[in-house]
Amino acid sequence: MEFGIFVQGYVGKRAETDPEAEHKALMEETEYVIQADKSGFKYAWASEHHFLEEYSHLSANDVYLGYLAHATDRIHLGSGIFNPLAPVNHPVKVAEKVAMLDHLSGGRFEFGSGRGAGSHEILGFMPGITDMNHTKEIWEETIAEFPKMWLQDEYAGFQGKHWSLPPRKVLPKPYGKSHPAMWYAAGSPSSYAMAGKMGLGVLGFSVQKVSDMEWVVESYKNAIKEAKAVGDFVNDNVMVTSTAICAETHEKAVEIAVGGGLNYLQSLLFRYHDTFPRPEGIPEWPELLPEYSAEIIELLIAEELMICGDPSEVLAQCKRWEQAGADQLSFGLPIGISYEDTMNSIKLIGEHVIPEIDTDPVHRTTRMRQSAGS
Repeated sequence: MEFGIFVQGYVGKRAETDPEAEHKALMEETEYVIQADKSGFKYAWASEHHFLEEYSHLSANDVYLGYLAHATDRIHLGSGIFNPLAPVNHPVKVAEKVAMLDHLSGGRFEFGSGRGAGSHEILGFMPGITDMNHTKEIWEETIAEFPKMWLQDEYAGFQGKHWSLPPRKVLPKPYGKSHPAMWYAAGSPSSYAMAGKMGLGVLGFSVQKVSDMEWVVESYKNAIKEAKAVGDFVNDNVMVTSTAICAETHEKAVEIAVGGGLNYLQSLLFRYHDTFPRPEGIPEWPELLPEYSAEIIELLIAEELMICGDPSEVLAQCKRWEQAGADQLSFGLPIGISYEDTMNSIKLIGEHVIPEIDTDPVHRTTRMRQSAGS
């Protein structure tokens, strides 16, 4: 199993007392990725969100990833996601960004796409549309066009229901062999099998705990055995996300978690991500989840809903995800806790956890891309 971190420009309530909160959040998360690169993480995923006050201010993630391509040496940089729906981002512009980032990163870029997770965000670009299901057909008619744009000398062009383009040379072409690995952000368990059938890796933002992982991974792995890849190769790869806090002692990790405003982050998540399945007990916004006590944190750890503890405990918790079939575990580290505590978590995980699980410390390329076209 490999490891990543997930950044999204989470500002939270800090703006109420600090006029530079937004700037600090973006700059701090840049430092988290740089440290993750040094600490042996393979992936850093950057979100694309629009209009999501407090929850995510990382809207121009292509700009952000371009900076990180220069600021890091070995970590793979992924779009989590680039939204290829024509009303949000023209597909040709997305293809150009992916290829450019592939060059700037020296082949370390990973192309994650999706339809967006909430009506407040996506329907802002689609006046008159009220049903998020409308986005499904736009994504489906678009996703298979990207490899053609990258691999055809002159793209043959496209005439679809939602966008069109005459024959054109789409430039630049990707760096090296083939094209970057392609992933799909799964907002519901049924999306895993769909992604598998298309040969796409899965960005599993919707899985809440380990026990939820096992059956959705099974559905994905069964589907991908007979994949008809939309890209040049099959990316047999499942990433899941989890909150992670690692400290020198269990007691210190729990203390950090209690002060991290996790209840507010979770409330914001379900405020905006209204296509995600809503677990029982999650209130409707603006009602908030109650503040987390030490007892609640201990319960979340016991129920495998978060990773939290000293290095040996975090290692054991990560191994549970590995046993459940995850190919990658990506940590949502910037969750309202201090910069110092977050950096310490990254360093401790890099020193004590990753070397015990990830057996490929070099990470030259995505596993399947290295054989594509050979």
